[in-house]
Amino acid sequence: MRLFAAVLPPDEVLDELERAIAPHVGQVPELRWPDRATWHVTLAFFGEVPERALPDLRARLARAAGRHPVPALAFTGFGAFSSVRRARVFWAGLSGDSMVRLVDSVRAAGRRAGAANDEKRFHPHLTLARAKAETDLRPLVDSLAGFTGSTWRAETIRLFMSEPGPRVRYESLDEWALAPASPG
Repeated sequence: MRLFAAVLPPDEVLDELERAIAPHVGQVPELRWPDRATWHVTLAFFGEVPERALPDLRARLARAAGRHPVPALAFTGFGAFSSVRRARVFWAGLSGDSMVRLVDSVRAAGRRAGAANDEKRFHPHLTLARAKAETDLRPLVDSLAGFTGSTWRAETIRLFMSEPGPRVRYESLDEWALAPASPG
């Protein structure tokens, strides 16, 4: 089964993003816009994981979640991978508390449980659209400059199973609370 760990922004924050991009959806013919129900912030992509590794992965993710405080985050700005001029992925960026240590722990949990990891440098974002061929998204990104959403707290991490196909589906398998935020 194909697995990944992610955080889900609250609905009201996703509403803000949806309102910001709504005038642009469909304006760039090369972009495919997935259903909002699939929106998430990936912490680690584990790829194909044997079912026998799932109990250990769950236990290790639970421990990782309990060691990291709830981060305060906000969507800030938009961009693209690999670059705005030669984009295949259009995304909303995240700012706020660093999630690097959480991501490192989640990836380590996967490695120790025998789940492969995508070891790319972590760049916190939420994917909004994809293109099959490189596309110049400078006009789109420029038109959305200055966007900053409301602050929100990522209180849980979730383990998802991904079912690829013409319409990608994600099934939440489990979730774990992060440690309470430090006072002050």
